[in-house]
Amino acid sequence: MADPVLVYSAARVLDGQLVKARLEDEGIPVMLKGEGEGPYRLGPVDVYVPAEFEIQARLVLEAIDRGDYAVEAGEEPES
Repeated sequence: MADPVLVYSAARVLDGQLVKARLEDEGIPVMLKGEGEGPYRLGPVDVYVPAEFEIQARLVLEAIDRGDYAVEAGEEPES
């Protein structure tokens, strides 16, 4: 990945993985750094995207913060 840009830092690996999945679902290449190795993946995770996808990634992250992707209990997620 040429010129990666840090767009998100997560305290937990799971949070980083969820952000990675949403960004990739939007067509944005993602690289995680800092995730723990081995069977017990612990610790902070930084989410990087190529510089040309930074704005798009930040817009998706803002939408996540607003709850635009939230699914209520019993509701089917959009495909």
